[in-house]
Amino acid sequence: MFHKIAILGAGTMGSGLAQLFARFGIPVVLYDPDRQALDKAQEAIARSSRLHIREWPNEGEAWERVSSLLRLTDEMKEAVQGADLILEAGPENIAIKREIYKAIAPFLGADALVASNTSSLALEALAEGQPFGERFVIAHFFNPALLVPLVEIVKLPGTRTDLAGRLIDVLVHCGKEPVVLKKDCPGFIANRLQAAVLREACHLLASGVADAEQIDRAMKEGPGLRWAINGPFEITDFGGLDIWEKVAGNLFPTLDNGLTAPEPIRDNVHNGKLGVKSGSGFYDYGDGHSRVSTVERRDRNFMHLIKLKRELKST
Repeated sequence: MFHKIAILGAGTMGSGLAQLFARFGIPVVLYDPDRQALDKAQEAIARSSRLHIREWPNEGEAWERVSSLLRLTDEMKEAVQGADLILEAGPENIAIKREIYKAIAPFLGADALVASNTSSLALEALAEGQPFGERFVIAHFFNPALLVPLVEIVKLPGTRTDLAGRLIDVLVHCGKEPVVLKKDCPGFIANRLQAAVLREACHLLASGVADAEQIDRAMKEGPGLRWAINGPFEITDFGGLDIWEKVAGNLFPTLDNGLTAPEPIRDNVHNGKLGVKSGSGFYDYGDGHSRVSTVERRDRNFMHLIKLKRELKST
C-alpha cells in the first residue's frame, strides 16, 4: 500500500483520481498551479461524493472520509515530497509532461514510483533522460476515472518490478482491473480500439449513412451491449471464425483508412464545439447546470452497470 499519493493536475482526470484513492483510504495531495482549477476540482469532488452516497448508501462512510484524506495545493514541493506514488495527469503534450518531471525530480524519494496517465504517448519517450527511469510507468485510467474499472499499465524492461507490483496491488484494492501490456505501444489497447471505431463512425456520419444519434444508438444497443460481456475475440469465437473470415474479407476493403483526425471532429473543433465542456459538440448540452446534470446522469448509468456486472461476477 502507498502511504501518500500525489496527483499532478486538477483537471477532469486528476480530480477523479484523487477522489478514487481517498475513497479507498489512502492520503492524497492534489496539485495544480492554478488555484481556480483546484477550486473547481474541489466542487466536482464534493458533488461526485454526494452522488455516490445517494446511489451507494452502504458505502457512505467511506465517501464521507474523502475530504479528510484529500489535500489540495498549488505548491509542487508540498505535493511530491514524502509521496511514494506520484501520478501525473497533465495535458497530453510531451513537452509539458517533461517539464513536470523535471520539476518533481528534486523532491522524489528513493523508492517513489512515478506514473503518467497519458492516453497516447509512448513510455520510452516520456522516460528518456529521466533520473527516475527505472521507477517510471504508465497507468492509463479512463474517464470517469472513479468508475471505469480498466487501468492499462505499461512498463519498460528495466522497470522495478517491486514498485510496479505495489501499484497493481493498490489498483486491485481500489476495485480496478489492471491490464499489463507486454510492450510499449502508442495508444495502448483500449484507445487503439476506440480510435478505430471512432474513425469508422465519423466516416459513416460524413458519408451520410446515418446521423450521430443513429450511430450512437446502433453502438449502444448492439456492439456496446455485447462488449460489456464479451471481448472481440470471444465474440468472434461465438460467431464462428469461418463466418468472421468472410465478414472481414468483405468489409475491410470498404472501411475508412484515413490518417488524420476525421473531418466531423475537425469541423466541430474549428467552430469551438468541444463537447460537454463547451456546451456543444455532436450534441447540445446547454448551460453549466445542464452540463453538470448530463455528467451526473452518465455517472449514475455507470454505477448501475457496475452494480449489474458485480452481480454477474458473483453468480
